[in-house]
Amino acid sequence: MAFISSQFLVLQNHSLFLSSPYPILPRQQLHSSPNSASANSSGVIKSKKLPIIHVERRGFSFSLLGLIISVAGPFFFSEALAAQLVELDRYGDSKQGFTLLVPSSWIKVDKAGATVLFEDSSKKANNIGVVVSPARISSLGEFGDPQFVADKLIQAERRKDGTKEAEVISISERKGDNGVQVYEFEYTVDSTRGGLKRVFSAAFAHSMKLYLLNISYSDSSENPLDVTKREMLLQVMHSFDAVSAS
Repeated sequence: MAFISSQFLVLQNHSLFLSSPYPILPRQQLHSSPNSASANSSGVIKSKKLPIIHVERRGFSFSLLGLIISVAGPFFFSEALAAQLVELDRYGDSKQGFTLLVPSSWIKVDKAGATVLFEDSSKKANNIGVVVSPARISSLGEFGDPQFVADKLIQAERRKDGTKEAEVISISERKGDNGVQVYEFEYTVDSTRGGLKRVFSAAFAHSMKLYLLNISYSDSSENPLDVTKREMLLQVMHSFDAVSAS
């Protein structure tokens, strides 16, 4: 569990108790409809190209895109902008009991400690990883509220070698499609080894297992994370959910 588990080690240690100064954002009820296609041998279900926003805002996104094109003209809608409409595929692991969306161009790789890991084909430092491990809790609420967990998460980041700063951007909570309690966090980490990066993390407990999602993406001053890519990464985070294990 070397590559991301240390960021959520606090979830498995009930001896840590401190309050957090970070406010909790309003609870979100985020739901996505599963695709009807079946999984292939790698566990990836091919889906239609999705707009890189939350599914409930799909109509608004395309309406806004149409307005931009109609006002600015076809020359504004460049190939670079079109390339940012990233195709997402649904990945499911029925044995471990989770599912999420991943960019279709990202590559699945083997990594010690990771249940599954996907890397950006153009920059390996950008990755999406999931760790599943046994737990003594049936829901995250038994451990603490999102504010409490966020505080511990940032403390763990700041204790890492090379970390210069870590700062929370947002904290939220939602119910998954199976009714599981999901905590979501967005924060930044600046370190001497990886530079400035944006991290999107989600966690839930289900069937006496702890499920941890970690999305790490470069956010340097030379190449900052733009709004379009951030919306895509948020959609990946929001798609992380439990499924019935086989």
